[in-house]
Amino acid sequence: MKRYDRLKEIQRLDPERDFLEIYRITVTYEFPWDITRALELALYRTYAVPSIGRLLAETAELTDRSQKRYDDTALLLDTVVEHGFDSDPGRTALRRINRMHAAYDIGNDDMRYVLCTFVVTPKRWLDAYGWRRLCDHELRAFAAYYRTLGARMGIKDLPRTYEDFERTLDTYEEAHFGWDEGARSVSDATLDLMASWYPRPLAPLVRGASLALLDDSLLRAFRYERPAPLARSLTRGALRLRARAVRLLPPRTTPHYARQNPEIKGYPDGYEVADLGTFPTPGVRGCPVRDLAQPPAAAE
Repeated sequence: MKRYDRLKEIQRLDPERDFLEIYRITVTYEFPWDITRALELALYRTYAVPSIGRLLAETAELTDRSQKRYDDTALLLDTVVEHGFDSDPGRTALRRINRMHAAYDIGNDDMRYVLCTFVVTPKRWLDAYGWRRLCDHELRAFAAYYRTLGARMGIKDLPRTYEDFERTLDTYEEAHFGWDEGARSVSDATLDLMASWYPRPLAPLVRGASLALLDDSLLRAFRYERPAPLARSLTRGALRLRARAVRLLPPRTTPHYARQNPEIKGYPDGYEVADLGTFPTPGVRGCPVRDLAQPPAAAE
């Protein structure tokens, strides 16, 4: 298999009908490392919306149990990618996601914004640091995949195209990014978590590199000092050099799922999908739990 053969395979598929297959090829064969980094950044961006960052601080999941929250989020989302929306594991993962969200009063606009970050941030990351850019088939498949996920989560007024997702994200961030003390604590805890994955002497370097990847709107929202131009240049240059090296490598022959990532630390002996995540106090009002017995019409 040659370097661009999977791209040719993707372009033979229908992005509206075969969106799961296209998404799975893209994230597990073409860009597993990059998509992991991009989705980390996508979730991190959401903290800069005070209503989201404040809620995450109040639950203490990302400040007191950062590694577990990271692991569970990655594994639940990964289960749907690996097994599909209508498989038993996929449906179990979706029920877990919905029941966790149902414990809190989360507005539809915030939920939709978070979904938008999953579509837009990977594209922008790969534009800057990927060994190739996403093709139109992939962008359409990403939009269809997350439109389906959003419908299964009961999110209303979903964007349809990639351009719609991008416009919704940019508009929401412009209107809502801002300072919140709790959100800053969640941000700091996340940066500390990422640094903990490396030998302790490297922690300051990892934190500095992480901050160098943030755009100015995030730095302002969290009130971080703007990294020095040299730090930004070195960090971003290193990622671009990596992309050039990856382009020269032979293509991956087996899929790589998030559960195989070394950053997943909490389940050395395996896990049950039904046991992942949090189990908040029943009866708390929040967003509705969808009946997943049949795919909703909005997902079609």
